[in-house]
Amino acid sequence: MKKNPIIIVAFAGLLGLAAVTGCRTDYGTGSPYQPGPTAGKDVGAAVGTVAGNVAGFGVGVVQGTTHGIANTFDPSYHMVRYWKTETTPDGRTIQVPYDILVDQYGRPATMPAPTGNSAPPPVQSTNAPAAAK
Repeated sequence: MKKNPIIIVAFAGLLGLAAVTGCRTDYGTGSPYQPGPTAGKDVGAAVGTVAGNVAGFGVGVVQGTTHGIANTFDPSYHMVRYWKTETTPDGRTIQVPYDILVDQYGRPATMPAPTGNSAPPPVQSTNAPAAAK
């Protein structure tokens, strides 16, 4: 019990001494004849950079794998439906729906629409130049 105040004072003294002398992080102003601290800082920075990049690579692989798996099981899709006027063999005019599966940017997907409709006719661009005669 009598040793506790002595231990506390000694610990506080060592802590104060470490705070005054050992918490210095700038090793650039050391002696040119003793380059150990500067070299140690450079080596430590290089090792930290490499270790950080390795850890970042691992995290990137895990996140990419997770995103890929999540995209596989994503049930949402976007459909664009347009109506085409067709004439039946008996002379009636009807509207026939065509569904096109599109990606998130509105570009047609390479797979058929999940509605079971027949493939739509190829879309003609209205901005195409007229054919030369």
